[in-house]
Amino acid sequence: MVNICCIGAGYVGGPSCAVIAYQCHDVKVTIVDLNQARIDAWNSDELPIYEPGLDEIVFSRRGKNLFFTTEVDQAIIDADLIFVSVNTPTKKSGMGAGYAADLAYIENATRRIAQVATSSKVVIEKSTVPCRTAQSMRTILEANSSKDIRFDILSNPEFLAEGTAVKDLTNPDRVLIGCLQTPEGFAAQQKLVDIYTRWIPQERVITMNLWSSELSKLAANALLAQRISSINALSAICEATGADVDEVAYACGTDSRIGPKFLKASVGFGGSCFQKDILNLVYLSEQLYLPEVAAYWKSVVTMNEYQKMRFTHRIVRTLFNTVTFKRIALLGFAFKKDTGDTRESAAITLSSYLIQERANVAIYDPKVSAKQIKMDLTEPGVGTNEAEVDKHVQVCSSAYEACAGADALVICTEWDEFKMEHLDYQKIFEKMQKPAFIFDGRLILDAPKLREIGFRVETIGKSA
Repeated sequence: MVNICCIGAGYVGGPSCAVIAYQCHDVKVTIVDLNQARIDAWNSDELPIYEPGLDEIVFSRRGKNLFFTTEVDQAIIDADLIFVSVNTPTKKSGMGAGYAADLAYIENATRRIAQVATSSKVVIEKSTVPCRTAQSMRTILEANSSKDIRFDILSNPEFLAEGTAVKDLTNPDRVLIGCLQTPEGFAAQQKLVDIYTRWIPQERVITMNLWSSELSKLAANALLAQRISSINALSAICEATGADVDEVAYACGTDSRIGPKFLKASVGFGGSCFQKDILNLVYLSEQLYLPEVAAYWKSVVTMNEYQKMRFTHRIVRTLFNTVTFKRIALLGFAFKKDTGDTRESAAITLSSYLIQERANVAIYDPKVSAKQIKMDLTEPGVGTNEAEVDKHVQVCSSAYEACAGADALVICTEWDEFKMEHLDYQKIFEKMQKPAFIFDGRLILDAPKLREIGFRVETIGKSA
């Protein structure tokens, strides 16, 4: 039996290695983390991560060939292949603050492997990292190798979209595996290829050199975010000219050279990857003395922040230039539907601004807890403190509760349950203050029908 250890039981490590266990019953997968509460959650009936289909996969293999534990050292000793899937947040202080990835967790995990291992290991870099991070890991591992213990390093970046992670893992567009271009590197690479090709067609498992694999992840996310910022920039022009951003996006998307994906205007992109990876790319470009390249990619993030603030200002402007003491219902707090992840969510920016304008914000999200919402709104740098949040924020248990007595309703996340076939907007209208305003930040509502009910509707990318 092949033994796999995954260091890190977060959004990437947990689902990624659970799927390996699900697809390969003769492979023992042990997912380790120092966070006891997180491991306890993985071993409970309520997993710490919400992803459609993930429960079924974990529950079917847990205790058979899938294990969750805090016994990191023993898992390292037993493993043949070790995935390093720890957090790489953007640095908040020191050199590269606000741009560079903090690789402290990567380095700590690598050192632990080097100190504990008693036999040769293939170490797989799964976390999203700047190009050439593997070189640092290799230096640490080689400094601790001997004639009896050898470490080979691979890059195997994840390409998961939250909300579709299980589908992305069971039927991926591609799997990248990068290695050093040496006989030993190719041999290590083949071991991981043999795992993935158990359920993924050979042609989708792409092998390349280590540095290309690392950079490909950053490049893919940067290009996707660039498309979102491009259509969001056009949405501002649409609002000013009377054009319809949905129609413009459709016209452009029918061009086979462009395609329709990621051309949906919105209040802005969020999540753990896009902004972080672009800022990594900006920092890398600056370190390589490529200032024009850095400025180009930085503009993608600048446009995203502009879109959030532009939408927020539109809300205040439409509500007669003041939201003081007005009840604003925010439907959705996760950065996208089908996930409970709130990292870099546009709803955080909107909520913080409205709180600072002394609005009373009623928030409802089907998968985000009140504890998480409060934590996000009181994070350093967000601009609101605990006292302000306690005074101005109400976390509701339904959309109807959030909208009751509200002056305005704002769609922040494109959850299906907020669409008109699922919510009774006539009922909502009757319970709201008049005039009743709706601000659709996700283009999921039928504005003409809402106007027939009596709402005043403001839609992103469309003139009022």
